[in-house]
Amino acid sequence: MGGDDMEQHEQTNQRVTIVLHSGDMDKVYSALIIGNGALAMGMEASIYCTFWGLQRLTKGGLDKGPLSKMHFLGLGKWMVKQRMKKANVAALERLLQDFKDLGGKIIACEMTMEIMGIRRQDLREDLIDEYGAVGTYIQEARNSQITLFV
Repeated sequence: MGGDDMEQHEQTNQRVTIVLHSGDMDKVYSALIIGNGALAMGMEASIYCTFWGLQRLTKGGLDKGPLSKMHFLGLGKWMVKQRMKKANVAALERLLQDFKDLGGKIIACEMTMEIMGIRRQDLREDLIDEYGAVGTYIQEARNSQITLFV
């Protein structure tokens, strides 16, 4: 391979791994926006969902997360959704589907499932590529140029 071919080959193997620990709506948005951005730039991307982040992957659970700040007795979430709509930010469901369509990988934490009593049938299995423990995350992160904890 020549220099240009080698550089292009290295770029296609770049990867971002995100641990989605929080179930807060704004943090789920952040993980998906970053993941989609990486995929759009030709990187591989995986999101390792654990604890409250995994709860968002339960059937009907995607939009149930609170805001991390500014909740104003529940009005903050509504206000943020309105502002995002006005700014043409896609809904969480669309961002998640785009992530999958672009080749993003979702990993469900098996330890969290056991601790929180989440069964596979409780989850949106069509979105999940792999079930794994910390070793699965470590293997993803080991091969990543970027790792984030959200």
